[in-house]
Amino acid sequence: MVSAKKRIAVLSPIAWRTPPRRYGAWETVASNIAEGLVARGWDVTLFATGDSVTAAHLEAVIDHGYEEDPSIDPKVAEYLHISSAFERAEEFDLIHSHYDFMALTYTRLVNTPVLTTIHGFSSPQIMPVYDKYRDGNFVSISDSDRAPGLNYLGTVYNGIDLSLYPLQESHGEELIFLGRIHPDKGVHLAIEVSLQSRCPLVIAGIIQDQMYFRDKVEPHLHNPLISYIGSVDVAGKNALFSRARALLHLNTIPERFGLVLAEANAAGVPVVAMDLGSCREVIEDGETGFLVNNVNEAVQALRRVAEIDRVACCEHVVRRFSVETMVAAYERVYEMIFDRRTKKRSRRATHQRFSER
Repeated sequence: MVSAKKRIAVLSPIAWRTPPRRYGAWETVASNIAEGLVARGWDVTLFATGDSVTAAHLEAVIDHGYEEDPSIDPKVAEYLHISSAFERAEEFDLIHSHYDFMALTYTRLVNTPVLTTIHGFSSPQIMPVYDKYRDGNFVSISDSDRAPGLNYLGTVYNGIDLSLYPLQESHGEELIFLGRIHPDKGVHLAIEVSLQSRCPLVIAGIIQDQMYFRDKVEPHLHNPLISYIGSVDVAGKNALFSRARALLHLNTIPERFGLVLAEANAAGVPVVAMDLGSCREVIEDGETGFLVNNVNEAVQALRRVAEIDRVACCEHVVRRFSVETMVAAYERVYEMIFDRRTKKRSRRATHQRFSER
């Protein structure tokens, strides 16, 4: 571990509380990193919403996430939030940003090194910003979710708090979907699998695309096989995991990481996922779930779910996707940045001594 005297600023998103009460994958990861660093002796300041829960020093410009308080203008809050961290850059040895492309525009204005964890590229339209700042310090959350030309220092898989998702001693016969109600996440495909397999499906998550929900999900809610229960918190997830035959994650675009895949496996729930993007890095095909290419393959995979050892699912997550594993990997990245900075200063001092002779 790098010296505990190092001061780290963790810049979390502010759409939701850190950690979120329900939805908020980026806030979840930022929280796990901040808490994991504190537990390992680092001096951490978390820039997040005022109602965030943390053992780190908390700095906030708004009391609540802008998705939870309609009186807050998101853009105003975001730029006040980002600038509050960078205006204090000299107080820190490193700023660890989870704020996508926007925070990159501040990185050349400060001397403090900045590490950006890329949680996904939301649109091709943001790529000019990444291209301009391609020589920065970047970490990907999966090997599959990388853009060419960026200065990646490594891939660090997201880690989850295993205490939140205990291995479920029992399970039921329901299929579950957990995630955003959006075409990208393939809720309509999960419904098709349910109807073809005659297995009940419980859908949980925030509705991010109202038209999609209205056209592709709502018409099926009269069917006794299909139910939608809204967004759920950790307790709600565990209640679903205790009743689950399998988690369906039939994403229609390459997955960036898929936090819910690890959460389900931690609870011993097998996952049937589309073989796109990072799913192959998170799920061991035939061991912790099945990777499929279409609805028919997903239906076939459900017939083999009993082959999956639920304890092995949990053990897989413990080995690869714990908070401790993630934080240790970030510490190695931090050390790379600190070592490079030390060598750069040493070269500069040597050059100055020679020039003064």
